[in-house]
Amino acid sequence: MLILAIVLFLVAAVFGFFLLTAILQDRPVKDVVKKFHGIFAALGLIILIVYMLAFMTGKATPLIIGLILLIIAAFGGLTLFSLLKKGKPVPKLVVIVHPIIAIAGLIAVISYVLP
Repeated sequence: MLILAIVLFLVAAVFGFFLLTAILQDRPVKDVVKKFHGIFAALGLIILIVYMLAFMTGKATPLIIGLILLIIAAFGGLTLFSLLKKGKPVPKLVVIVHPIIAIAGLIAVISYVLP
């Protein structure tokens, strides 16, 4: 289950890379890329939460840290999505910080999965 969540986050990261480069180069962002990025990230987050509620036993500090970071990144992503949908300019600092937080969360989850 966690492997599936990691794969979904990695697919979301690929779409996110296209979003990041488009925004930083002041190019238009394709709606389909935004939607797929959000869908894959949300599915990964849901699977991670379900796993933690159903199967997590004992001490799982990296998993908890990963979840917290991924939730923070999700709020940042929702903020960016909302600004883009309204046609407002997005702060490039948030565009840069969002993937850094998400990658840190993903690394924490991966460190829990790998021995």
